[in-house]
Amino acid sequence: MVPKESTPLHAYALLALALLAVSSAGAVLQQMGEVPPLLRASWRMQGTSLVLLPGFAYQWFRMDRSSISRNDWLLMLASSVFLAMHFGSWIWSLDNTSLVHSLLFVTSHPLVVVALMPILGNSARKGHIVGALVGFAGAAITLGDVSGGDGVTLMGDMAAFFGAVTVVGYLFIGRHLRSEREIPVFVYAFPVTLLAGIFLAASSMGIEGTSMSNAIPEQSAIGWAEAAWIPWIAYLSLGPGLCGHTVINTVLKWISPIIVSITLLFEPVIGGLIGWLWTGELDLGMWTLVGGPLMLYGAIMVTLEEGRDEGSGEVHS
Repeated sequence: MVPKESTPLHAYALLALALLAVSSAGAVLQQMGEVPPLLRASWRMQGTSLVLLPGFAYQWFRMDRSSISRNDWLLMLASSVFLAMHFGSWIWSLDNTSLVHSLLFVTSHPLVVVALMPILGNSARKGHIVGALVGFAGAAITLGDVSGGDGVTLMGDMAAFFGAVTVVGYLFIGRHLRSEREIPVFVYAFPVTLLAGIFLAASSMGIEGTSMSNAIPEQSAIGWAEAAWIPWIAYLSLGPGLCGHTVINTVLKWISPIIVSITLLFEPVIGGLIGWLWTGELDLGMWTLVGGPLMLYGAIMVTLEEGRDEGSGEVHS
């Protein structure tokens, strides 16, 4: 863990900027409702991969490429599938439940990790179990607002939760390839992001009826390249993508991963406020006001328990 006295003040300012950037993605994506959700997710991945390309080229030509094994490439392929399912299900949830509910459920992945511990052969300690029970109890309470007139639906919440489940696979593979296999960040992130975009585009063509050549941008796999949509995708790629996730990995040089992880759990709070400032509307039912903080507290408890064993690491989102 990085000693507190060695942490420069600007590192915390960068972390705050990163939190603000990643938290804004939900509100922006929700306002792009004319674009089908899987296509919207594909556009997001395509734009981000373009931003990652220069870093990939730089690291690719400087590294020993023989160090990447066939198994590493297969794991990257699996990671891209998990990433595609994460973004596809989460962005679908933005169209089918409230912004706050979508963000609460999609950021509940620490609770999912605890539930998967027996399957992964890991032992859950008391802190894990108590945190997970508190978090899942909070989730159950928030569901009291389903069909309550605030735009909250069970299917939307479940889609967001599926996004949390699938991102766990992405996180685990990323941690293995980045920390244990020491694959450079852009060499890992670019192909995974690009493949996720391709998978989402293919899914959109099969499910949403989009195509490569459609004259209507909102029905084209590359419709984001139209002038009307370029600013939206540019922001998502440079804001949440570069200033968000890349800066998060940068501040880990100075700030403990446990502090970074807990900070990012406040995305539903910041994201909800951004949505309110943008639209002037904030859908918070009575049960969400009770259960939402419990979900957040439970996730923080689990993250703190994990921090007992992890003095260093990397956050991937």
